[in-house]
Amino acid sequence: MTQRKGFLSLGAFLYPSGHHIAAWRHPEAKADAGIDFRHYIELAQAAEAAKFDLIFLADGVGTRGDNVDFLSRTAHSYQAQFEPITLLSALAAVTQRIGLVATASTSFNEPYHIARKFASLDHISGGRAGWNLVTSSSAHEARNFNREEHFAHADRYERASEFADVVAGLWNSWEDDAFERDKAGGRFYDPDKRHVLHHRGKHFSVQGPLNVSRPPQGHPVVVQAGSSEAGRELAARTAEAVFTAQQTLEDAVAFYADIKGRLARYGRDADDLKILPGVFPVVGRSESEAKEKFEQLQSLIDPVVGLALVSGLTGGFDLSGHPLDGPIPPLPETNASKSRQQLMIDLARRENLTIRQLYQRVAGARGHWQLVGTPGQIADQLEERFVHHGADGYNIMAPTLPGGLTDFIALVLPELRRRGLFRSEYEGRTLREHLGLKRPAHPAPAARKAIAGAREATPLSVPAAG
Repeated sequence: MTQRKGFLSLGAFLYPSGHHIAAWRHPEAKADAGIDFRHYIELAQAAEAAKFDLIFLADGVGTRGDNVDFLSRTAHSYQAQFEPITLLSALAAVTQRIGLVATASTSFNEPYHIARKFASLDHISGGRAGWNLVTSSSAHEARNFNREEHFAHADRYERASEFADVVAGLWNSWEDDAFERDKAGGRFYDPDKRHVLHHRGKHFSVQGPLNVSRPPQGHPVVVQAGSSEAGRELAARTAEAVFTAQQTLEDAVAFYADIKGRLARYGRDADDLKILPGVFPVVGRSESEAKEKFEQLQSLIDPVVGLALVSGLTGGFDLSGHPLDGPIPPLPETNASKSRQQLMIDLARRENLTIRQLYQRVAGARGHWQLVGTPGQIADQLEERFVHHGADGYNIMAPTLPGGLTDFIALVLPELRRRGLFRSEYEGRTLREHLGLKRPAHPAPAARKAIAGAREATPLSVPAAG
């Protein structure tokens, strides 16, 4: 294949028992994994030993599936799990190098809270924090926050854009060397290096400054997961990594080019943002072993859960009145995740799938890229998408945990390293260094320098003698 310089990036996307919808029912899975801290310690330390760039935690501010009224008690295990920033703060104490990325919604938080929590996590971890900025997509979350319906799609992205600006401004409340802590002189900080935000916008009024010093990374890494038009534009302006889902090489290359092509108008370079699609790998030492592993998981899918999954992914519409072995009916545009709805509809049409076949098709990866095969076969496909500029790396969505992650580490990583595609040792200590991202400079020193230069270039006028 064509060579591409540099290593691909890898995240370990940790769902409690694994990403397959029936993972919790697997004989080797921990059904209570979502509230087992020791389980997460073992996963985080295994990913760090394997030199992954980061671990990634999704989140929702409500129980999953409540937007589908017919979901029964057989629902999957994602109903009960830790709040992610709390969990990552604890994991920071038992890891040293791996990045720590948590999801937090701009729809149901305030910018000051998010800025403070992620700045704190960055300090606690020594510069390893990342914020996955999402807008939330379901009405059941809204009903936990004094709303009967969610914000309209356009409104929540408008809110998210302003939210991101406020958070970035708060992270710049203090210059890097603002805190002198001079005991003898009695001077705790330099007041000239304290910057009050005074933000007044359509959605937020935030005075500032933040009551946490500037994060070690300058700003924690900002990740974004939306792939709609509004999501792409927000990512191009604010994000440093994008978690996305494309089914084909052609779609992946097109998405990559589209996002990277938007950066210049915001004064950004192509390397300022990394594209990290989700990948669901089922790996076996032989094709037959891989297929057997996958079919074992597929056999555990409860039809009610499968139907609820497809209903949620296609926009939250109740499909229970339609035959499982019939096609996806025409659906109105959703106010939930527009890009995921379109991906599901396109997949069903392209492969001529019934509702049952569609839930079987996406039960593992929920619309992300699904690979079932040997280490060499999986490495081939990861390499192909990487070298053709369809991805800068991948967020690995293990089918079961810990087994699926262990399989990927033991079987696929050696093959990627043999091909020169993945590191053997960390070269940096921060998440930015792992991903090859620049540390944002505080704007104040450059502004002072520019003012001083302008003064030097303009001599003082001397009044004429009278």
